[in-house]
Amino acid sequence: MPEIILENITKRWGKFFGVDNVSLNIPDNSFITLLGPSGCGKTTILRMIAGLETPTEGRITIGDKVVFDSNAGINVPANKRKVGFLFQNYALWPNMTVYENISFGLKNIHEEMPVLDVEAKQAGDLIRALQNGNKVKEIVEECRDKNGKLDENKAYVKLIDNYNLSIYTAKELYAMGIHTASDASAVAKTKLSEYESKLSGIKSRYEKEGKSLNDKYEVTKNGEPVIENRKLSKEEIDSRVRACSRIVKIGMFMDRYPAELSGGQQQRVAIARTLAPEPQVLFMDEPLSNLDAKLRLEMRYELQRLHVETGSTFVYVTHDQMEAMTLATRICLVSNGVLQQYAAPLEVYNRPANLFVADFVGNPSMNFVDAKGTQGSDGSLSLDILGGIKARFVPTEKMDLTEWRAARDKEAADKAEFERQRLLQKGAVEKSNKDEVFKYHIQKVEEQDDSIVDEPVITDEDFVIGIRPEAIDIDPNGKIDTTIYGAMPTGMESTLKLKVGEFLLTSVIFGGVIYQIGQEEKININGKDILLFDRRSGKLICAGSIEL
Repeated sequence: MPEIILENITKRWGKFFGVDNVSLNIPDNSFITLLGPSGCGKTTILRMIAGLETPTEGRITIGDKVVFDSNAGINVPANKRKVGFLFQNYALWPNMTVYENISFGLKNIHEEMPVLDVEAKQAGDLIRALQNGNKVKEIVEECRDKNGKLDENKAYVKLIDNYNLSIYTAKELYAMGIHTASDASAVAKTKLSEYESKLSGIKSRYEKEGKSLNDKYEVTKNGEPVIENRKLSKEEIDSRVRACSRIVKIGMFMDRYPAELSGGQQQRVAIARTLAPEPQVLFMDEPLSNLDAKLRLEMRYELQRLHVETGSTFVYVTHDQMEAMTLATRICLVSNGVLQQYAAPLEVYNRPANLFVADFVGNPSMNFVDAKGTQGSDGSLSLDILGGIKARFVPTEKMDLTEWRAARDKEAADKAEFERQRLLQKGAVEKSNKDEVFKYHIQKVEEQDDSIVDEPVITDEDFVIGIRPEAIDIDPNGKIDTTIYGAMPTGMESTLKLKVGEFLLTSVIFGGVIYQIGQEEKININGKDILLFDRRSGKLICAGSIEL
């Protein structure tokens, strides 16, 4: 499967930038989730890669083929990009069976592809099945009902599943009558000899023409497949349909109609239909959002397994952070059309690039605490937090705030200069949906209306401490006094709201301990994954530990 490269992709409508100068490198065989709130631009990015939306500017490459380039005037249509698309709406034809739904798109394929010798493939498949006549008989005999009557359709499905056959080859195998023979092995051996002779004859014919057959029964010349502009044969269509149905485990539903299936089964049909044309890349736009919570969890496992089995590149849009964390090899987090972070799930969780990412990823959400202080000669920071509590932040790695701020200011200046230069270009427009530093939320007992509170003056001594709920522990020897303000036990853990002065902190305590509202406790802030953010820019400075 191919690598996908996006270079400076922008999509705007008038002065509104849906996607703003996004560059991405999606590796081969990766599972990428585009994550973000509604309206952030993630679906627009997906649609632009697929060819369903035309970028305003930029360049998109799939494999070794440029499919869009605004400067070169290249825009390959969606049906030529060899991509599969799975929507939130399954869009199954209600008047067609499952088989007809999956095979529908395959009948319209007409493109250059290797020439397949269907007769040779059928012979080869039968030779493979006829190696053990007793097993064929055993498989067919399993399809008798309680009255001893043989269900032919069930027998076909069993033969298809056991030997990876098409329906046409399965019917031919069944018609040999091996299951009715007293000596199944002898009958199979005779038939095996016939088909070996037949396949040998086909190969000899190609040898006379200077050609041969490869292990897929494709016609080759000088070691390379012979390419021809053609449609898929009935044998090929059936083989693909059966193979995809086996992958998503719906082989037993091929004669049913969509209305006779559950939501999860319909989703599997939609996935099989998307896989059948063998797309280079599989795009999914919130495909599980119509399912209930339990089924959604089951389908996540199925998608994981599907990714491994197909070896395809998956690009998946969701606003559900749990889906993104559990499915992805890398998460692409977007806000206001701007790429915020592109990294592995645990890196996004443990080292979010800025306050927006830190707030969006994690359930329960990260605790944010305003802090004020300076860096000492030993590299640690002396801070005031939570209304006057003295704390010391110790970075996990050596860090110089003066150098960090210089790099921050240079980056801001470079970005401003890039924007100035962009606006000088012909046809450039100013972005109406301006980028702003994320307004994080400080939990308090008495919430204030932010609209009537004056904006504080931010200096370089202002920081934000990010604390994941699992880092706050109830400890009899803890340094901070707290009162249980709320408690939500779920069995394996309890989510607590802890009152510290006028502030509230969220904590996750593992185990079956029951806490009472109003109960007095002490807490500690543990671990080396406490995060220090720059309040002015909202960017992550470093991780470290808190000493109280």
